[in-house]
Formats: sequence, C-alpha cells, structure tokens
Amino acid sequence: MPFALLAAATPAAAKDKAAPPRPAQIQELYNCRDIADPAARLACFDREVGELQTADTQRDITFADRETVKKTRRGLFGFTLPSLGLFGGDEDEIKSIDTTVASSSQVEGGRYRIAMADGSVWVQIDDRRMALAPRSGQKIQIKTASLGSYFLSLEGRPSIRVRRER
Repeated sequence: MPFALLAAATPAAAKDKAAPPRPAQIQELYNCRDIADPAARLACFDREVGELQTADTQRDITFADRETVKKTRRGLFGFTLPSLGLFGGDEDEIKSIDTTVASSSQVEGGRYRIAMADGSVWVQIDDRRMALAPRSGQKIQIKTASLGSYFLSLEGRPSIRVRRER
C-alpha cells in the first residue's frame, strides 16, 4: 500500500504535541548505522537507499526541505486543514500574508470577491462597506482572525472580514 512521507528539515514538534511516527523505511535506513561489519553496513545502506529511491521514483514517498514546506504553508493559508504533522510545529505557523490584488468583483449585498496575484480568491463575509473598490495591483494584507475567518486590509484601510474561497 503506497504512502506519502514529507521529510522536512524542521525542528521537533511543539512540547505538547508528539512528533509523528517515523516511517518504517526511514527507520530501516537509520538502523544500518548500527551494523558493526563495514561490508554489511554498506550493503544495508545500498539496499535501503535503493528502496527509498524506488519509492521516490514511483511517487510513493515525497521529500521536502524547510523552504518548500514554507511555500506550501503560504499557499494553503486561509484553508482549514486537519493537523497531520506534515508541516512541522506551530512555531512556523503563518499568521498573515502580504500580496496584491489581481482582480475583484462585487457580489450580492455589496460584498467583494477578490482574486490575488498568488492565485487565491477571498470573499468578504461582513457587511462593512469599502469606500473604494479593490483595484488590480493594490497591496493587500490578510491576517488570521477568530472562528476561522480572516481580516483583509487594503493598503492600510480599515479591515473587512473574509474567508478563502479557493
């Protein structure tokens, strides 16, 4: 049965959260270090690295460095995802992003749907009126708020409450 592994160069999980279990394939590779006979140790390393390479080629396993994990987290900002322990501890949690408006449109109730340069789309969920409609190229900051919503500030103006649509 194939599985996915995201091996990231991240610090240990937060003190109150247990680190996810190490995949058996990685542990088998680590176990090779304990073999005293140099020839047997080398044979073990060759075998286990070969198995990891096969799993990687077949896309049964995935490796990512800290920078890739950061980019992935940024791309997922605004979505509620289950905690699988794949993206490191809470110390790397993103609290806000800065981006620019690609386009915007007004939807029912005078609210806005705003597409960002990074490809995300956010929808206004409160009734606060914006003095001026968001225009392409304007700078946006989105910060986490309570109850799974977010605050969007357009070039320093008062914030509106939004949720991520896609």
